[in-house]
Amino acid sequence: HMVESGGGSVHPGGSLRLSCRTTQHIQRINVMGWYRQAPGKLRELVATVTGDGTMTYADSVKGRFTISRDRARDTVYLQMSSLKPEDTAVYTCNADVWLYTTTGRPQRRDYWGQGTEVTVFS
Repeated sequence: HMVESGGGSVHPGGSLRLSCRTTQHIQRINVMGWYRQAPGKLRELVATVTGDGTMTYADSVKGRFTISRDRARDTVYLQMSSLKPEDTAVYTCNADVWLYTTTGRPQRRDYWGQGTEVTVFS
C-alpha cells in the first residue's frame, strides 16, 4: 500500500530525500509522516504533515529536515540535510487516510511502509 524510496548511505553533512507514495485511492489524508528506528532504540516520530498542511518535527531534526506533500501524487517527501551519524536508522512512512470505496462510504485506514535504511557514516 505504501512505496518508499530514497534511502542510502552518506557522510556527515550530506543530504538525502525520502519519498513515500500510497497506492490506494485516497479521498482524504488525516496525516502522513515519517518515523525512524535506530538499532537498539524505540521507534520515534521524525516528521508529519496533516491534511491541512500542518507540519510537525522532532526536536532533533528541526532546521535540518523538511517534510512536504504532493497532493496530486499522494506522495510525501522528507528532505534530510546536514545529516549526522545519529540520524542512522530505518525510516518508515505512515499514512492515516480515508479511502474511497465502492459503497460510497469512505473507510479510514492506517498504512505503514516497508522501511528504508539511512546510514550516516561516523
